[in-house]
Amino acid sequence: MKKLIVGVGGMTNGGKSTLSRSLKEKIPNSVIIAQDSFFKDDSVVPVDGNGFKQFDTLDALHMDAMMSQVDAWRRDPQAFLKEAGQTAKRVTSSANHVFVLIVEGFLIFNHRPLNQLMNKRYFLEIPYDICKKRRSLRVYKPPDPPGYFDGHVWPMYLRNRQEMESTATGILFLDGLKSKEELLAAVYQDVSQEINTPREED
Repeated sequence: MKKLIVGVGGMTNGGKSTLSRSLKEKIPNSVIIAQDSFFKDDSVVPVDGNGFKQFDTLDALHMDAMMSQVDAWRRDPQAFLKEAGQTAKRVTSSANHVFVLIVEGFLIFNHRPLNQLMNKRYFLEIPYDICKKRRSLRVYKPPDPPGYFDGHVWPMYLRNRQEMESTATGILFLDGLKSKEELLAAVYQDVSQEINTPREED
């Protein structure tokens, strides 16, 4: 059995989820673990001096729980797929079969234990003004307070990106302004090449 972990990271509203879902549809025996599913309860997320909730940090996430999910997939990807409700017809028992885990999130490359497991890394980026506009059109729970983007989200993105670039390697940066089809085609081709010569794991 061969296993491949693909990281799809990027800034808020950069297109991570859309690309990840599209990849999952094209790659047999693939499944997504999304970092956004592991946010801590709003009540325990600290507030900075400006009154902004510090959601854009690793401390706001249950990373241990996320790593447990990743480890469960690594131990038995076929069982993980079934538990995720994926159709069994896409899963075979062939020893040569390839299983793909797509890990998606805004800080996946900043968490070293997770980043070190990845075979491929992609980071979607868009300009400040486009990012701010897209963020303003999204509905969050809890909702963004006035000034949150400029007071917390964007500064933390710049800080997190600097940290990521100083510690993580092998990241392919993608232009999030390209069409969904163009982005998918480029990443799918790259992942497919890796699938054809995957890393062997026990």
